[in-house]
Amino acid sequence: MKLATLDDGTRDGQLIVVSRDLQRAHLATSIAPRLQSALDDWPFMAPQLADLYDTLNFGKPRHAFGFDPRHCLAPLPRAYQWADASSYVNHVELLRRARGAPMPERFWHDPLMYQGGSDDFLGACRPALFASEQWGIDFEAEIAVVVDDVPMQCSREDATIHVRLLMLVNDWSLRHLIPDELAKGFGFFQSKPATAFAPVAVTPEEAGDAWDGERLHLPVLCWRNKELVGSAHAGEDMVFGFPALIAHAAKTRRLRAGSIFGSGTVSNRDHRRGVSCIAEARAREDIENGEVRTPYLRFGERVRIEVLDAQAQSLFGAIDQEVLALDREDSGPGALSAGGHAIGASIRGAPSVEPSAVHEGDRG
Repeated sequence: MKLATLDDGTRDGQLIVVSRDLQRAHLATSIAPRLQSALDDWPFMAPQLADLYDTLNFGKPRHAFGFDPRHCLAPLPRAYQWADASSYVNHVELLRRARGAPMPERFWHDPLMYQGGSDDFLGACRPALFASEQWGIDFEAEIAVVVDDVPMQCSREDATIHVRLLMLVNDWSLRHLIPDELAKGFGFFQSKPATAFAPVAVTPEEAGDAWDGERLHLPVLCWRNKELVGSAHAGEDMVFGFPALIAHAAKTRRLRAGSIFGSGTVSNRDHRRGVSCIAEARAREDIENGEVRTPYLRFGERVRIEVLDAQAQSLFGAIDQEVLALDREDSGPGALSAGGHAIGASIRGAPSVEPSAVHEGDRG
């Protein structure tokens, strides 16, 4: 099934079920008010949500309304945990090679992972606001999974059953802030601003044969303005599958329902498939031509990221964001919804309602 969060002007919005073709939606608040509530009691909630999903796809529910991703927050507008990895080691190797840094052998056997900010995720169509173009604004297209409760020391074999939802991510990075930050030996913070998510989270079965329990075998399409810059395949060259990432995170702690784990920037050895971030394009230019030509993003540019299924239908809906200069009023305490623009439920028909080892984005 497909789930999303309607922006009703509150921080956590309202849970909605979305039709398979992303054309219609229905409030799910009579079952669970928010997606986190559903994840907290998934065995009980999921069958009820699935019944509503079937009715939406094959029946005529009285209170269905047109689905508009512009009226959605991130599926989980804030989460208890967001941990991002670097599963596509080719990406790390490229960035290190571009600056003449050796590639540690352990990177191929032990995942890189960091804990990011999870208190303020961006909706798919909300502007990405930054105070300076000089920070090296970059997008990063990734796949992510959401888990239920995972016990400490969960094995890789057992981790698969804990994956409840798949999501599409734009993990914004500020490349020029990363080197100084990592040089302190304590990891990312300022260089990793609010992450954006596609409007819809899907259950693994919704991906069909493209999901094998470890990887999503579909290309991730990335546009910069109107230019397609990447179609890297998420199922290829992913050294660490999601169960391996979950087991890695659970080595010393239990993981609570609603925790999100990112794959890191999708990257293929086949350069003809383009890139999922600007830093990788710049690294390839430096390696192949001895000079960097591609600039980082400027204010007014747009980034679109989307995954199409085997029938060429959008699986998650698209992330479609404009890069804009920060207006100080957008970041004040009154800006409750993601991106600082609370719009309410205005959809027609809807009720009111190891740090020293990485550098400049090596991790993902």
